[in-house]
Amino acid sequence: MRWSWRLGEVAGIAVYVHVTFLVLVGWVAVSHWLPERSIAAALAGSGFILALFGCVVLHEFGHALTAKRYGIRTRDITLLPIGGVARLERMPDVPIQELWVALAGPAVNVVIAGLLFVWLALTSGLEPLSQLGVATGPFVQRLMVVNLFLVGFNLIPAFPMDGGRMLRAFLAMRMEYTRATQVAAGLGQGIAVLFGFIGLFTNPFLLFIALFVWIGAGQEASMAQMKSALGGIPVGRAMLTDFRTLSARDSLARAVELILAGSQQDFPVVEDDRVEGVLMRSDLLAALASRGQVVPVAEVMRRNFYLVDSSDMLETAFARLQACDCHTLPVMHDGRLVGLVTMENLGEFISIQTAIKAKVA
Repeated sequence: MRWSWRLGEVAGIAVYVHVTFLVLVGWVAVSHWLPERSIAAALAGSGFILALFGCVVLHEFGHALTAKRYGIRTRDITLLPIGGVARLERMPDVPIQELWVALAGPAVNVVIAGLLFVWLALTSGLEPLSQLGVATGPFVQRLMVVNLFLVGFNLIPAFPMDGGRMLRAFLAMRMEYTRATQVAAGLGQGIAVLFGFIGLFTNPFLLFIALFVWIGAGQEASMAQMKSALGGIPVGRAMLTDFRTLSARDSLARAVELILAGSQQDFPVVEDDRVEGVLMRSDLLAALASRGQVVPVAEVMRRNFYLVDSSDMLETAFARLQACDCHTLPVMHDGRLVGLVTMENLGEFISIQTAIKAKVA
């Protein structure tokens, strides 16, 4: 994700923090400093936010490590002001596995809250809940309460929260996966409408949550429908066959010429009939801004890239496009480059097939 800085790596999973998260920490520090003009208050406020997001990171690792048990890799975890995002390569295909992956995150928060409760009970540190506030009350007890809040919030049966995925997993045990997704997404959007209505009269923050849930539910339903529509169709039926390639010795100026002359954005780099790399439009623009047009393609192209075979199913190509930080996959057949497949290409293919089926019906 752009505007993110790498904090480190745990269990082979990179952890990033987005710049907007640092803005949140700064805002909290200033808001705590202003009432008393106290540096100690500012440090206490920002420290609580950092501790809270430490719990969020552990929540995301709950998802990631459970997914790893089922052979699903997590690309990275990114901290945002709205929480953490663990980017799994894919969700499990088996409903019970998706259920466990979704449940693992809230379960981590339950364990954290339980450990904090035991500590407070042993140290006689429990205070009445009426004395707790967003910025007031014992640090550890506030952290315990917030973890319980995270559990409740994430169990709301609406995408993109964990509860929505758990609901979809339960439904998928009894009905077709795409239909289960549509039902869960519909319920989620109904909850979004309810949140929005309540937010109009109470807390404006609920309006933000309502929009977040509405968009997340719609995206999940669209993705499931696209995945279902692509099942059983070979890549060779939908790939782009009219495309251009580059040589590793070409300059970036040549890539600029090809982009301006057509609609292709990314270019396979071919040497002796072998695909040696892929020049992505985003990498090209970054190199043009910093180094100019005379740089050889070999210095900018990506050497680690995904491929698909023309006999692979479109569902496989779709999954790889989701998993990789790319927009184009080279398509091979008998070791030769025969086409390209993009997310836009898949969308157009589905639209055309839907139109044809509608005419036949």
